[in-house]
Amino acid sequence: MTARALPRRPELRLTELGFGAAQGGNLYRGTSDEEFASAVDAAWEAGVRYYDTAPHYGLGLSERRLGAALRQRPRDEYVVSTKVGRILVPSPENAHQRDSDGFDVPASHRRVWDFSRDGVLRSIEASLDRTGLDRIDIVYLHDPDDHWEQAAHEAVPALVDLRDQGVVGAIGAGMNQSAMLTRFVRETDVDVMMCAGRYTLLEQGAADDLLPAADNRGVGIVIAGVYNSGLLSRDQPPADAVYNYQQAPPELIERARRIAAVCETYGVTLPQAALAFVRRHPAVVSTVVGVRTEAQMVETVRRSEAVVPEELWAALAAAGLLAALPGPGSRSS
Repeated sequence: MTARALPRRPELRLTELGFGAAQGGNLYRGTSDEEFASAVDAAWEAGVRYYDTAPHYGLGLSERRLGAALRQRPRDEYVVSTKVGRILVPSPENAHQRDSDGFDVPASHRRVWDFSRDGVLRSIEASLDRTGLDRIDIVYLHDPDDHWEQAAHEAVPALVDLRDQGVVGAIGAGMNQSAMLTRFVRETDVDVMMCAGRYTLLEQGAADDLLPAADNRGVGIVIAGVYNSGLLSRDQPPADAVYNYQQAPPELIERARRIAAVCETYGVTLPQAALAFVRRHPAVVSTVVGVRTEAQMVETVRRSEAVVPEELWAALAAAGLLAALPGPGSRSS
């Protein structure tokens, strides 16, 4: 599978398809250890070597499962990213309840926002303990939307120090918006950013700010939420499709269906086009897709390997369904 180096950290190479491990934290519903391990095995077999997790995902369950699934793999052959900003504080008095943030796990811990230097250090130490890894390759600030001052002036300098010491390989932020990610790129010393949902086949807002800034500063971009939380994940979007973690508005469902119809005339499915489109931009180094099972991983790889004719993008633009039309990004093996 094709891999690209981070412009500022060429020793870190991310495969064009990355494994998103939120489902390994029982996102929305339970997943067994065996199911998740099989999904990681299938990813490895397909050549996927970039894996993303976070303490937030299942109150640490995703990190524990991912670490266990990768433990017997050669450490220098894969890249792992996790995140900081939410400290997990034990709350045994609530362990009989279920987590209220969308993960089907006991509420044995609560999340506390903390982008302080001490919070960053504690979070990384806990992540290393949960994963059992000797190092974390990439650390993202996780959803610092309401915490710019502390994130930019305490968390980033702490991560820079850890990067300089070799404790982590690269640093950045992961968010569902592009404006603040752009600000991090322009004002702080970051290497890679994870943008979820704001640069997709359905919407290209990040093409106006984040992607040009990243290109200019040599910052790599990882695209997550490529299916806009589900709206682009099926060949024909259903009436109950999800967008941004909520019921999709009728006008967006109709737009997605119009895109699907154009794709079909070129022998391409909507999910195949969604994956292919985001990889065209030269600033994009990887696309992370959430996976729960072996079957989902196999299907994701199949979609990512589809050959998409160049004429499709021009047709979508001509139909007023595509605002941004970058040239193919360079690829290195």
